[in-house]
Amino acid sequence: MTLEEFLIQTQADVRREAADRTGQPGPFPHPVSLFSEIVMQHLADAGMTNEPQVLHVERRLGAAILRLSGYAISEDLDQLDLFVSLYLDADEPTTVPEADVTKAAEQCIRFLNGTVSGTLAGKIDPSDEAYDLILTIRDCYEALDQVRIYVLTDGVSKTKSFKPREIGGKSVLLEVMDIERLHRHLSEGKPRDELLVNFEEVFGSPIPCVYVPGNSGEYDYALAALPGAMLRTLYEKWGSRLLEANVRSFLSQTGKVNKGIRDTLRTAPDRFLAYNNGIVVVADELSIGTSKDGGTGIAWLRGMQIVNGGQTTASIYFTKRKFPEVDLSEVRVPAKIIVLRSTDEASEEALISDISRYANSQNQVRVSDLSANKPFHVEMERLSGTTYCPDGVGRWFYERATGSYNVMLARDGKTPARQRELKNAMPSARKVTKTDLAKFVHAWRQKPHLVALGSQKNFQIFNEEVLAGGKVPDLAEFKSLMAQAIVFRRAEKIIRPAFQGFQANISAYTVSLIADRLGGRISLATIWQQQGISDEFAHLILQWGSDVNDVLRASAGQRIVSEWAKKEECWDIVRNHAYAEPRRSLPEFT
Repeated sequence: MTLEEFLIQTQADVRREAADRTGQPGPFPHPVSLFSEIVMQHLADAGMTNEPQVLHVERRLGAAILRLSGYAISEDLDQLDLFVSLYLDADEPTTVPEADVTKAAEQCIRFLNGTVSGTLAGKIDPSDEAYDLILTIRDCYEALDQVRIYVLTDGVSKTKSFKPREIGGKSVLLEVMDIERLHRHLSEGKPRDELLVNFEEVFGSPIPCVYVPGNSGEYDYALAALPGAMLRTLYEKWGSRLLEANVRSFLSQTGKVNKGIRDTLRTAPDRFLAYNNGIVVVADELSIGTSKDGGTGIAWLRGMQIVNGGQTTASIYFTKRKFPEVDLSEVRVPAKIIVLRSTDEASEEALISDISRYANSQNQVRVSDLSANKPFHVEMERLSGTTYCPDGVGRWFYERATGSYNVMLARDGKTPARQRELKNAMPSARKVTKTDLAKFVHAWRQKPHLVALGSQKNFQIFNEEVLAGGKVPDLAEFKSLMAQAIVFRRAEKIIRPAFQGFQANISAYTVSLIADRLGGRISLATIWQQQGISDEFAHLILQWGSDVNDVLRASAGQRIVSEWAKKEECWDIVRNHAYAEPRRSLPEFT
């Protein structure tokens, strides 16, 4: 798909979403909000952000304008992403002036500055939809490990990133996600594709290495000792995107292994190479150059990602940040670099998974972290490829491996007509990822407090349940699971525009409440057959969703609703509240 075609598709998605929400309760969303929502979800699917939420804020503070389009806060309240959109509504690639991009970034920076300083909380009404977010950021900012601001635009920006800014004692990364950069992500299907690490720029010359061409055609590899200061710089720039998303995130410095890394960096940095097991890196492309000593060196890596040794890398970064006096100039980290040669996406992802499993020895990798090739998920993918909707044309797509939906479109959609045919048969609205499925299932099983933990933690619990059971889904269960997806996604569409804040929690709790009170009477087979829910069912979702919103906020007290929703005690209060019975029998009742 060309950039022009991708842009047209993105604008079509915005307009289709606007048409779908016509007549829905709540204020009609502005196109810029729909664009923000679509792009933020793309970033979440690519593993670049956590559970993003749309929140349009435009306020004046003195003579300055503050602006925000959305946000994402990690499950552990240690990472914050803020998004501000610059929407042109263009149907062909259009250059966006750098001054406009800078202005949008500055407006979002002012929002963050006012929030962190406490100025904004004192000047905004508690009933304002942004009030809860402002208090949350203010209260957790000191503990945050990473803060990023993204400018989202459907234009083409010359600048893709700005120099980090210091706000409230933290370095804030400034990124631009324009239509060109987004197209690269989605067309390639792998978030690592744009990570180009030029060692000559970062280190001053190619990194000395031993380069070994492979014999199998699957991969080549190189052995090197990477400077600790360089790894710190790379992590500061790329953050968690440098680490393999399917393995694990930083486990904090309180663990035995990470504490040992920290202590070695502080007391014996010259022995780090001797003590540390090293890291394993995969890359899509490697360029050989000449090192300072005249030997073989690595000039640059494209698609670099650390699949083992994320703990080492993050520990170096956080130790230097916490203890600035640490000298990294003597630190060297042993590295094995695997250069992927396979042209088959599935084989490549399977190889990365195996590398992660067999290479990792510093901290135990749980089975749930390496799940794509487990029988349950393989069978779900097979069933989605062979099961047609009742119309005999449409299908659902189960994305077992991250990016496989886009790979399928690129592989099978050789012509524009074929692309349209595939998208009509399997629109993105019928794409279900592994983490999506865990969310749908736990909501229907009346476990909304697990859904509130966030996609990764919720998925780990779900995946462990699946593996413990040892079973694989049959056709009937596949249809039932997709019916649960239909209910949840329709609930999200109804609830998102109707409430200010915490829509994800309201959606999960409302679906769980319906399953708790009416699940035994609702026919999931009927929902599968209709590929939707009735107007009466939709009205009940809105009615009970409003009550759930009230109960969540009232029971949270002084706590943040999104944090309170993670407690099973919260679910007990919500499920035991009194709710009005449906006004009429639902067509979905058996």
